Amino acid sequence: MQGHATSEGTNRYSERLCAGVPAEHFRKVSDLSIGSIGIGTYLGQDDDETDALVIDALVAAVRGGVNLIDTAINYRFERAECAVGEALRRLVDSGAAARDELVVCTKGGYLPCRDDPAAWFEREYIKGKDFGIKKSDLAGGIHCLHPAYIYDQLERSLANMGIESLDVYYLHNPEAQLGAVSAPVFRDRLQKAFEVLEAAVSQSKISYYGLATWNAFRTGKADPGHLELADCKTLAREAAGGREDHLRFVQLPFNLAMPEALLATQQSGDEQVPIIEAARQMGIDVVASASIYQAQLTGKIPALLVKALGKDLSDAQRALQFTRSAPGFACALVGMKQPGHVAENLALLTRPPLDSQAYLEILKGAG
Repeated sequence: MQGHATSEGTNRYSERLCAGVPAEHFRKVSDLSIGSIGIGTYLGQDDDETDALVIDALVAAVRGGVNLIDTAINYRFERAECAVGEALRRLVDSGAAARDELVVCTKGGYLPCRDDPAAWFEREYIKGKDFGIKKSDLAGGIHCLHPAYIYDQLERSLANMGIESLDVYYLHNPEAQLGAVSAPVFRDRLQKAFEVLEAAVSQSKISYYGLATWNAFRTGKADPGHLELADCKTLAREAAGGREDHLRFVQLPFNLAMPEALLATQQSGDEQVPIIEAARQMGIDVVASASIYQAQLTGKIPALLVKALGKDLSDAQRALQFTRSAPGFACALVGMKQPGHVAENLALLTRPPLDSQAYLEILKGAG
């Protein structure tokens, strides 16, 4: 499938959906129009039944106003990406959506195999083709940032989805390397991974790249897994040869139980600022993952917040409304595969995100 998300295509999608959803649902992200809710594909068994559910959920979500799709090559051992590819084909073939209307994102770094990752890695990347990869390039037995590995994983992801180009390619939890290698080695590995991704941009295999993290940008400097976004941006600029780089996205968890993106964890000049502010200053867009904390917030939202977020909503909808309304975020990801959950999440699109003043009041009430 040729093409990639474009400004014209995503604008067309938002205009077509505008009769059914509030205008505030769509945000300008880089040069694209992206909905405030995106669909994730993380959880589920690696079986045909789950594939069918994920495909149907993706099709229903896109038809209902969701135009950002997030996956990873290791999700369900590559089956998540294959399900995304089948959903894209159904959407395009039926005329429900065009490729240039949809923002497709995936991730690479973790080994996407079920059993004995070290043996799989050795077979595929050391004893197989001449990748120039060594055993020492594998961190913690499950993670690799070697440029040849990242490039090959990107090619596999494109093949899994049957598309010629991705809109965002994330390095998946790069901070996982920090427990296995020194800071200088990690810095070198990250820059070389950025170099291969800049090359992929020039080859039109990806439009942008980013860092999909768990702890890296939520924790302070004292945490061994902490990353400074400014340092990452410097490496990206160096990888681009001093020209404009394509590191444009960051992904991290944000929800009622994990609000650290609003805390000052990043260095900006002489002061500490939240990651969303640091990213804004660098022209990087922030995507929230774990928006409803894998349903762990159900039944745990304080009564004060229930009132502020919407008495007529379910706890899952309240949690998602909290995340999608947070100032500074481009999109809130939520995993969907059960038909009831898809309908519940799409029903939230009938109302706009909270305005900044209402959100500030909620933060005060949350303490």
